[in-house]
Amino acid sequence: MIVAIDGSESGFNALRQSFKLAAAEKSWITVVCVVPSYEGDLDLVGVGNIMETMHKPCEEALAKAKELARTDGALIKTVCEEGDPYQRIIDLAEAENAELIIMGRRGLARLERTLMGSVTARVIGHSQRDILVVPRDGEIGWKKILIATDGSKYSKAAVERAIDFAEAYGGELKIVSIVDMPAEFYAEAPQVVDDLINKAKAYVEDAKKLAESAGIKAETLVREGESHRMILDIAEDLSINAIVMGSHGRTGLKRLLMGSVVEKVIGYAHCPVLIVKS
Repeated sequence: MIVAIDGSESGFNALRQSFKLAAAEKSWITVVCVVPSYEGDLDLVGVGNIMETMHKPCEEALAKAKELARTDGALIKTVCEEGDPYQRIIDLAEAENAELIIMGRRGLARLERTLMGSVTARVIGHSQRDILVVPRDGEIGWKKILIATDGSKYSKAAVERAIDFAEAYGGELKIVSIVDMPAEFYAEAPQVVDDLINKAKAYVEDAKKLAESAGIKAETLVREGESHRMILDIAEDLSINAIVMGSHGRTGLKRLLMGSVVEKVIGYAHCPVLIVKS
């Protein structure tokens, strides 16, 4: 697995949490910190000092990562990359054939200002690897997993991954599908709403059958309302440890930048959110 850090406490918390997952999975961790490329004149006298200054925060962050790993008895290797942060993280994950990219999420106020266009959003939009986003004070756990499905092939992949984690860690699934329709539809097209509710019930039942065939306890929920709010409310009410959602591939970035359900769930969830891409 790849853990991307930037020197922030949220990144270090994600790293600490990754140690637990790596121990359970018997996995090696590559910790990466990326220095943005120098855009100035390379012929200038003193550019070496500039580069040293730019690399210093990265080196300090990786040194702290090594210390945290030693304390926890975790096996890591560290990499300082230079370039566009999201692209270097993705390239490294591909080069190392990583199954998972883990990233931290900062506090809500900062996220509100920066998520649209942030490194996290771009990694989610462009990577073909699964991404686990961990809130600053969040803990990784798989005992109670909330999986959101809309019946798409992307949701089905997410259901399968959620079942894998539940099976490995003795967890159970809460499977939800949301009917998110404008209020006027209830008066003007009630049959359309009923059809969507019936489809949502079929989606969660299909997922439940798949889970139960693997010996996983599963409960289904169908809710009407704003999708991200319903998902977050359920996660809070049921003390969910992890939310699992599918992503619609590269075009997912466009939706992220337009305020998608995925972005809002990542932004406000109290627990880690796993975005399934593969």
